[in-house]
Amino acid sequence: MSARERILARIRERQGKPYEIDPVELAAVRTHLAAHPRSPGPRDAWDVNVRFRERATSLASTIDEAAVLSDVPALAAQYLRGREVPPRAVCWRELGELDWRGAGLDVEVRPAHGDDLVGITGVFCGISETGTLMTLSSPHSPSTVSLLPETHIAVLQQARIVRSMEDAWALVRTEVDGLPRAVSFISGPSRTADIEQTVTLGAHGPYRVHIIIVGG
Repeated sequence: MSARERILARIRERQGKPYEIDPVELAAVRTHLAAHPRSPGPRDAWDVNVRFRERATSLASTIDEAAVLSDVPALAAQYLRGREVPPRAVCWRELGELDWRGAGLDVEVRPAHGDDLVGITGVFCGISETGTLMTLSSPHSPSTVSLLPETHIAVLQQARIVRSMEDAWALVRTEVDGLPRAVSFISGPSRTADIEQTVTLGAHGPYRVHIIIVGG
């Protein structure tokens, strides 16, 4: 028995359940998941696009607007030049065909390594309530691209901005066949206040998050 199996066995033992899952119990769990009741959501009314921008910028993200996806490379290059960041990056496969070289950027489609300074990703959806980005991992959208580099550029379609966290999960259940290995929620740059209650950016991930909203 592996360490994981031993831990799960002890949890089930404390719950008064046998280690082997009974088919009736398994069916009940699957029925509950299939008919997942929606949790309470915010009652206030707001414009989802305006609210998303307000909340994202309050979390220290920066925002650009692109009329169409092909405008993204030029905006990304402009952002990096303004911060004197070298014009090199890694990106997800879905963005690999954009004309990065024409914008003066050297962009590779691959997972990020520890020495990559810029990662460019897509976004599954944006959550208006909190200004949060939701990303899903896959072989073509590795989480390392948003987690390892110092600068994360996220490309978000405005039509993919939803009202609340519950709406985001409803979208996953509608569009995704089973949960991916990782679901990430990105609310601005990484930060911590563990040391003397002083907020420090970039402690556990990027210290810059730049969102390019397409179709705004």
